[in-house]
Amino acid sequence: MEFEHVTFDLPHGTFHALQGGDPNGQPTVFLHGFPDHPPTARLFLAELGRRGRYVVAPWLRGYSPSPTAGPFDFVSLTSDVLALIDRWSPGRPVELIGHDWGALITYDACVTAPEKIVRAVALGIPHPLTFMSRLTHLAQLRRSWYMGLFQLPGSGWVATARDLSLIDHLWRQWSPGFSLDPALKAELHEHLRASMPAPLKYYRAMLRPGMIGATRRMSKPIKVPLLQLYGANDDCILPAQVDDRHRFAAQHAMEVVPDIGHFLHIEAPEAIAERIALWSLAL
Repeated sequence: MEFEHVTFDLPHGTFHALQGGDPNGQPTVFLHGFPDHPPTARLFLAELGRRGRYVVAPWLRGYSPSPTAGPFDFVSLTSDVLALIDRWSPGRPVELIGHDWGALITYDACVTAPEKIVRAVALGIPHPLTFMSRLTHLAQLRRSWYMGLFQLPGSGWVATARDLSLIDHLWRQWSPGFSLDPALKAELHEHLRASMPAPLKYYRAMLRPGMIGATRRMSKPIKVPLLQLYGANDDCILPAQVDDRHRFAAQHAMEVVPDIGHFLHIEAPEAIAERIALWSLAL
């Protein structure tokens, strides 16, 4: 299934995206995470298309060829996505699927503009407030060491040194036993080099005053049906280990998928797309 490269002129600049699937199907927006971009998910996007979706997958703010200028607070990141939805699917709510940082933006978008989202899927990360509470636990703190590194001056140089060896290390650590296709890896490296240090500024924004407003906003229950999927072998983000059902006011499901890691939609594109399709049919 072919995906074309398209652009959208949004308030923050010209955003680039992949677009494809069933033009008559359910409009679906996929948001990538760190350190990633849409092309690595082509097989997953194609599987969504085969299951009746018309998909757009943007390069998020901070990721070349989309604008790399900040700010990178939640309000700004979410406003980009909502503007894209307005431009791409005016008048028809979308299915919103996000991985990693894309999942965090998905949660925020569901709270900010639930009328624009018919249902949502969060891959690889729990509700933002649940995740923040997990950072007080040693098991998660050990896995989140890179967040502290990215606060330091010069961390952009560290991330790109030795042909992005740190980035490759994170991929290996987070998805043990998985190797990204060499051609996809080379393309990802090229885009990340052109983007740095902007992707790291997402983590720096977490410690800025704007995060207080985001915390208040995301304390409201989510009124959009939402599915959470985790890889059982994820060595980046631990699944929610507390009962946080009070954060969801609509239908909600959570599943840990065996034998895959953090980049679950890339490791098992058909299986993850099928789980999403079955869940959506059951709503």
